[in-house]
Amino acid sequence: MEECLKRVPKSSCRSSSRKLLRFLFVLCIPCTALAAEKPNIVVILADDLGYGDVQCNNPDRGKIPTPNIDRLALQGMRFTDAHTSSGVCSPTRYTLLTGRYHWRSRLQAGIVTYLEQPLIAPDRLTLAGLTRQHGYRTAAVGKWHLGWDWDITPEQRALIAPPRGNKAPKDTDAHRAAWRDIYAKPIGGGPTTRGFDEYFGTDVPNWPPYAFIRNDRTDGIPSEFLPAPLLRNHLAGIPGPALAGWKLEDILPTLAKQACRFIEESAKSSMPFFLYMPLTSPHTPIAVADEWRGKSGLNDYADFVMETDAMVGRVLAALDRSGAAENTLVVFTSDNGCAPHAGFAELNAKGHFPSGPLRGRKADAWEGGHRVPFIVRWPGVVKAGTRCDALAHQADLMATVAETLGTKVPGGAGEDSVSLLPLLRGEEKPVRVYAISHASSGLPALRKGSWKIIFGPDSDGTRARADVAPTGQLYDLASDLGETKNLWVEKPDLVAELTAAMERLVAAHPNDVPVNWRRYLQPKSK
Repeated sequence: MEECLKRVPKSSCRSSSRKLLRFLFVLCIPCTALAAEKPNIVVILADDLGYGDVQCNNPDRGKIPTPNIDRLALQGMRFTDAHTSSGVCSPTRYTLLTGRYHWRSRLQAGIVTYLEQPLIAPDRLTLAGLTRQHGYRTAAVGKWHLGWDWDITPEQRALIAPPRGNKAPKDTDAHRAAWRDIYAKPIGGGPTTRGFDEYFGTDVPNWPPYAFIRNDRTDGIPSEFLPAPLLRNHLAGIPGPALAGWKLEDILPTLAKQACRFIEESAKSSMPFFLYMPLTSPHTPIAVADEWRGKSGLNDYADFVMETDAMVGRVLAALDRSGAAENTLVVFTSDNGCAPHAGFAELNAKGHFPSGPLRGRKADAWEGGHRVPFIVRWPGVVKAGTRCDALAHQADLMATVAETLGTKVPGGAGEDSVSLLPLLRGEEKPVRVYAISHASSGLPALRKGSWKIIFGPDSDGTRARADVAPTGQLYDLASDLGETKNLWVEKPDLVAELTAAMERLVAAHPNDVPVNWRRYLQPKSK
């Protein structure tokens, strides 16, 4: 009302009280309506896209054109120091959706394995659940990889996933009978039980079933094993049941089409919408559509990055066509760094460095494993063409969305989330003091300001360390972004301080299982 009063012409103050009240009422309608309007929210999560694979992050050492992602950065804010919870897939997805570090769950290392139970507990609040509580229509389109409650007997399990060594399995009547039973039933524990109104995706595109899943059922019944040629050359990874004629090249364009459909349908509704779009690319299967094959002049992976960028462009174009763009908060990021199968040596030789100036790659505790592209566009709130160098974490989306909706994250949810809204509004004061990111092995790294400590002597916690010194790693990223000078021995007091901080952070909230993060500091016995 105070803002509205400032806009009252002085001449109106001499009018009758009735006219003045009528004028104020009409004038204030847009003020209250604007304050009550909730933004649509779109979160696009690329899979295995390195920090340096995005041109705007790596102008000097990046050779892959990413015009749509770059344009998103020009229209919003580009974060240069944003991190995932892990250097691999499932733990990052858990943390992004829940605002809770993955290592507080049962997943202490690695990923959710094939046919494993759901990682997100049924009563755990997700971004989808939070927004749905506030009247949003919610959807997930893409790669889930957080487990399902498959209704499979022990006997059927042997018929749904042949041994990895069997590269040319033969489907039999017994196989097909089991598949008809398994895939005709609803699948429990998926996205529609974790806050999403609808889901469309492939769960994990390089794992069975090789079929799309719509809500809690496969779109069709798989009737044959995926052909053996599709299990080679960085395509599918596990033999298993597939729809007849399944084409890996069709996965990414189909997901983009479904996301655009959801946006355009939702824009016609009075309800705001939340879209979580975990892309299947540029992760394997590196199955490039004909339109993009050879376009980069680098290799298949680079072509696939270009196709990924084009799919992001389609989603942004759908927001524009639907008229929803001006009231939509868009987040673009990646689940971890670039994977080795991208062909680092080949790309480097041609002048492209997927991790940019960072050391390491997917799975590592070094920066290349978990420092990722992170771009936010929100017209009217986020100033276009801005850059933020403050420490940020994907866990922060939960608290950020909550504050955007004018509420707080409920107790027992989003324990590790900090709102980025002050940064999005242009404030320079950091909002996060500490951030924890893990290697795929579970080896933890802790940030405080520019200081980074890795609680082990290597990048992934897998090498023998009985004869390795020093025990851990300490870097000042302000002067050594490439993590080349280990200061562990030179700064014992800082090592002790950060070690104590890690101890406090692990104990700060309940954990589902005991968290033995110190094990990486102890030499292996010979």
